[in-house]
Amino acid sequence: MPSRREFLSVASRAGAGAAALALSGVPFGCAAGRKPNIILILADDLGSAQLGCYGETRIRTPRIDRLAAEGTRFTRAYSGSPVCAPSRCVLLTGKHTGHAHVRDNLEIQPEGQAPLPAGTPTLPRLLRAEGYATGLIGKWGLGFPGSTGEPLAQGFDFFFGYNCQRKAHNHYPPELWRNAERVRLEGNGGGPTGRQYAPDLFEREALDFIRGNRPRPFFLFFATTIPHLALQVPEDSLAEYAGLWPETPYAGGKGYLPHARPRAAYAAMVTRFDRSVGRILDLLSELGLDEDTLVLFASDNGPTYDVGGYDMDFFRGAGGLRSHKGYVYEGGIRVPFIARRPGVVPAGRVSASLVSFQDVLPTLVDAAGSRRRIAPDADGVSLRAVLESKSGGPDDRPIYMEFPGYGGQQMARLGAWKAVRQNLLKDPAAPVELYDLERDPGETTDVAASHPEIVAELKAIMTREHRPSAEFPFPALDGPKA
Repeated sequence: MPSRREFLSVASRAGAGAAALALSGVPFGCAAGRKPNIILILADDLGSAQLGCYGETRIRTPRIDRLAAEGTRFTRAYSGSPVCAPSRCVLLTGKHTGHAHVRDNLEIQPEGQAPLPAGTPTLPRLLRAEGYATGLIGKWGLGFPGSTGEPLAQGFDFFFGYNCQRKAHNHYPPELWRNAERVRLEGNGGGPTGRQYAPDLFEREALDFIRGNRPRPFFLFFATTIPHLALQVPEDSLAEYAGLWPETPYAGGKGYLPHARPRAAYAAMVTRFDRSVGRILDLLSELGLDEDTLVLFASDNGPTYDVGGYDMDFFRGAGGLRSHKGYVYEGGIRVPFIARRPGVVPAGRVSASLVSFQDVLPTLVDAAGSRRRIAPDADGVSLRAVLESKSGGPDDRPIYMEFPGYGGQQMARLGAWKAVRQNLLKDPAAPVELYDLERDPGETTDVAASHPEIVAELKAIMTREHRPSAEFPFPALDGPKA
């Protein structure tokens, strides 16, 4: 692992881009120029089919299902990456992983991940410039403590949670961060149980942030650690599912804690998170902020696989799509995506418009009514018209993703066609697989041989959209000069 000093010397040389994106300059559905509050809820490793509103039958998620019923549920939404840190980087910078600064999970010892460079035009920084109070509650993973990438250096006024993704593997941690200070959690020793359950603390802090910033527009990034492993949940929630299904105790391993009832624990974690979402929505109603608040809900990538006690075959978190977290097949990058704003976002609508994480920054800055010209080399587009049901969405644009981990991968989608390249670290000339997602959403049949012209077009997108990165080299794509 690189040291903090080694990585800072590289990160400090990275500069921000200067492309521009013109926005409307009118706040999103607000009278008299009032800017809407924005709450972005991000689940962790929650599969595209792991909610009742997306077809889940075993796990109860009544409040998120109600969120979907009161807003618009999207059926073709892509995360920023198949793993945590790069996906969050795409979400907060508007750049896809061919251009983004963070492109893989990379831990910087002793705590934290590769940092965003100073001055990165992040979503919280842009919203703060529009007069928003900005808060992050939950998991970060984009810069170790004291680095250019820590939350308070990237536009957040308030931070409570985990800085480091690895430390977030325990939901009963001995400590968390409050802004730039470590907070000791009494009764927690870092074992399987404790007195203070981190997701419950996140809920409490989120409610306090909303109450405390009611007088002004606020942006809350509620980045829960649920249902990322380890399997841990308070007994009162576990009791809701105890005995419902046959169980094989999980003995632990690969850095994860054991659990005697892994299926019940996983389901209980999701349902307890659903309760937290409900309490946030209830507070908005109590404070009269429902109609003034845009709520977005998503997950950072597809479901995890058979590690840590999660039973992938039993829960079918990807809903029959191919693969899971870590891979650019649909199961690894298709995620739930819900938008709600009473009176503005149509209720009860199901939209097949294409959504990607790089769209979130331009969409939310547009929703805030910014008259500024954004300069983050944004690869996404504003979907404000889609949220307002004034447009079906710009679905003819290409969606690109690369991932130097798990063997090295690329993906490009254009219309119904999707190209995938795998194992690029071993074989830089790895062939392009081609799938027709309209006829074959499960990516079962590679039709590259039958459509050479489509393969050539998508391969050209793959070549065009990659930019070499000193911090995350990808030899198969970088070329000899890099």
